[in-house]
Amino acid sequence: MAPREDLAGFVPSHFLLEVTGMVATVTLNRPERKNPLTFASYAELTEFFRRLASARDVRAVVIVGAAGNFCSGGDVHEIIGPLVQARDERRMDELLAFTRMTGGLVAAMRSCPQPIVAAVDGTCAGAGAILAMASDVRFGTPAARTAFLFVRVGLSGADMGACALLPRIVGLGRAAELLYTGRFMSADEGLQWGFFNRIVPADRLQADAATFAKELADGPSFAHAMTKSCLHAEWAMPIDVALEHEAQAQAICMQTGDFARAYRAFVARTVPAFEGK
Repeated sequence: MAPREDLAGFVPSHFLLEVTGMVATVTLNRPERKNPLTFASYAELTEFFRRLASARDVRAVVIVGAAGNFCSGGDVHEIIGPLVQARDERRMDELLAFTRMTGGLVAAMRSCPQPIVAAVDGTCAGAGAILAMASDVRFGTPAARTAFLFVRVGLSGADMGACALLPRIVGLGRAAELLYTGRFMSADEGLQWGFFNRIVPADRLQADAATFAKELADGPSFAHAMTKSCLHAEWAMPIDVALEHEAQAQAICMQTGDFARAYRAFVARTVPAFEGK
């Protein structure tokens, strides 16, 4: 098992990172282009989420975009252009390396133990919609517009796990509509369909997401990590297998000090101070 360490030595160049009270806030910060992703930001985000597996100073994550937009997807000039050139030159190895790399970001997000809260305002499109989808909880604003745009550039909706994840969030028929058409889903639709957990005013978005993330961070982080792991692992399990999987997971949680702390606090009518172990 990798040793636990702080994120203090990780200073990204392609997004902003702030850690406050066990909550890490990732800000996609290219507001002049609605915060698109580049090859470099994909790589840094993937490294960040992989590092979280051994981070002892982060128990929850918030992802937000700068200046009224979440993320417009992959940068047209810095990503799409080179990919078209690779296509023209029949460099299939480079195309496959890119699609595996982008999928690696989703894998890192889903496998990190910390709950991830996406705070979505304005444009949330393409790979940006995937970032929101791959998060555990999504807060939106009335101005949030979400689109899985891949079909509009001649690609399938099967991108970065969308065909696996999105139906589990909004249902198969709704996911099919969004992935076949590439149309924008309004904030109201997103809330009604279960994509968004909450819709809040834009001026409260980041604060509300941070408050929710802090509530999670103050909770039993070992147990939260177990919940996230089970949510991910049990998608492909029959119910009898899932029941045994959860029985073992819960028995492990019952061995933690947090379980005993919660009981003793309940008996003493106090608030438990969870330590994540």
